[in-house]
Amino acid sequence: MKTSRTISRREWLGGAAAAGALGLGSPAFAKAPMLKTQVPAFYRFMHGNFELTVVSDGVLMIGEPKPETFGGVTKDVIDNTLRQNFLPTDNVALEQNVLVVNTGDKLVLFDAGTGTSKMFGDKAGRLLANLRAAGIDPKDVDAVVLTHAHGDHCWGLVDAAGARNFPNAQIYLTQSDLEFWTDEGKKSAPFIGAFIEPTRTALLPSRDRIVFVKDGQEILPGIQAIAAPGHTVGHTIFMITSQGKTICNLADVAHHHVLVVENPKIEFAFDTDGKQGAATRIRVFDLLAAQRIPFLAYHFPWPGIGYVAKRGDGFHYTPSIVQTAL
Repeated sequence: MKTSRTISRREWLGGAAAAGALGLGSPAFAKAPMLKTQVPAFYRFMHGNFELTVVSDGVLMIGEPKPETFGGVTKDVIDNTLRQNFLPTDNVALEQNVLVVNTGDKLVLFDAGTGTSKMFGDKAGRLLANLRAAGIDPKDVDAVVLTHAHGDHCWGLVDAAGARNFPNAQIYLTQSDLEFWTDEGKKSAPFIGAFIEPTRTALLPSRDRIVFVKDGQEILPGIQAIAAPGHTVGHTIFMITSQGKTICNLADVAHHHVLVVENPKIEFAFDTDGKQGAATRIRVFDLLAAQRIPFLAYHFPWPGIGYVAKRGDGFHYTPSIVQTAL
């Protein structure tokens, strides 16, 4: 009669070590050099009749997460929440997920990244290279839709010499954000003053190409603007619909996929009006959760596509399954 015995972990490890010492199971291959470069970051999928491509502009490191940045929660809550989700507590990384929509008639870019500025660190400003790697020529872009006029969303409209990176595109933006972030009178204002001149450089040379966006407007076929103020005065999200399927470009309604989603009343330091930003966040999340609408969040972990569901007094983010083949 045959008998079987379960091999213990200690025996298994001992056997593996012995095999390694004898060179068993280890064919002698030449060492390959480490490449120490990342692959181009783009992700493509179909949405009805539209082809959507998420293209990375790189990552922003905003430093240690503190109550001064994520207002309304204590440092202990911040650190415990991050640890429970296997996230570092010493530095917060925010991705920059730029959406490109090919409707079959128009090539539409949502936001333009940081450009050549190093204000946000040396891991940002990679949009143009990743667009080209994705087979998208910046000259073919028909429309650049700016969700708002913060530097990490609009400074990439121009290169270091001030030339247009998307020379054939119209630019869509709210009038309130254009006026606020190009106002010379704000140059001496605390915090925001440093952003004014670079934003003027990015936007004002293309003033004749700017089309103002209004709440509820279908700015292009299948693309509807919805006002979502708070992060900036004219911050806008967009519902993108094709063949009855809708996805939301969430822009900067929420910057962190755990802290701000689980604690939606947080007042983020970079919001123009933190209380209004929190109220907008809850309103938008309620809508997305109730209607089970997927979204793309600009600063969530790559590629930033997923869903929110109600959980207690907050929400829970579930990333969408990434498709490796179209």
